[in-house]
Amino acid sequence: MKLNNKLSKFGQTLKANRKKIIVVCSMVALLVATGCLNYFLNAKTDNSTPVGDTNQQPEATTTFFATYRTDRESTRAQEIAYLDEIIASATSTESAIADAESQKLNITSSMEKELVVEGLIKAKGFKDCIVTMSTENVNIVVMDEDLTLEDAAQILNIVETETTFTAPQVVIIPYV
Repeated sequence: MKLNNKLSKFGQTLKANRKKIIVVCSMVALLVATGCLNYFLNAKTDNSTPVGDTNQQPEATTTFFATYRTDRESTRAQEIAYLDEIIASATSTESAIADAESQKLNITSSMEKELVVEGLIKAKGFKDCIVTMSTENVNIVVMDEDLTLEDAAQILNIVETETTFTAPQVVIIPYV
């Protein structure tokens, strides 16, 4: 009788872990698929630009920014969906649910801050930009051929005003 109870508990634990393993594997597969899609779209863009035709460059740049935003949005949507699954799962522990809720709040907070900073940078006259925030730093890719120190100082001022990040934590990358 005790052996049957132990086997039953082991089977339940295995089923609960199986769901988590499937969720993690799905996240990894999605990340790989997103990376491959991004690579092939960028390779297609690079191959479609004829040599010596400089009129195609702005379109390729716009494609980079649009592709990056699309990839970022789909990855975050998938992350939030996984976190929602953990929160809604009957087998999730209280600490796992609390951690998932915390991660979800951090993601949405970062999304809001990134959107605000991107909008303010564009308002300063930059054609386009992408802002990504992690817990340690902020990365900003700006569409600008000749980014000056004054431009970088304006961007840094926006980041420091809108976030808690300081100058050593801000990376500004010009994209041509």
